[in-house]
Amino acid sequence: MLPVKRNLFPTVSRFFDDDWKNLFEWSNSDLASRNLSMPAVNIHEREDEFCVEMAAPGLLKENFKVSLDKNYLTISYQEESDSEEGNENGQYLKKEYNYASFSRSFHLNKDVVDDNNIDAKYENGILKISIPKREEAKSHPPKTIEIS
Repeated sequence: MLPVKRNLFPTVSRFFDDDWKNLFEWSNSDLASRNLSMPAVNIHEREDEFCVEMAAPGLLKENFKVSLDKNYLTISYQEESDSEEGNENGQYLKKEYNYASFSRSFHLNKDVVDDNNIDAKYENGILKISIPKREEAKSHPPKTIEIS
């Protein structure tokens, strides 16, 4: 009797492609209609400040709220109407980005940041928040100490 080689891999592969794909396909469930998106944020440090940039194209400046409470900087956005159904532009067939409402918080070190002079601007779809550093926290040139 000769051994018979069986290839189970295509069967397993097809199983994952068909059944598991449908299990995690968000368009087949209620998850697609929920707000699961969050705008991307870049944070960079300059010599005298931190700069937070949030990519939020197409959003209205009036719907943003930036607040500071107990050393937490919170950026939130609340859309006036979460429903797109029945508007004059028709109904979405596929919607991959939706920032109807969100909130993001960042902890600020009170010893480093000057929380009295935080500034925010919304230009060209980017929310920019400037967080100045306290004078003590700014980088200073190295000091040479003379040896006696």
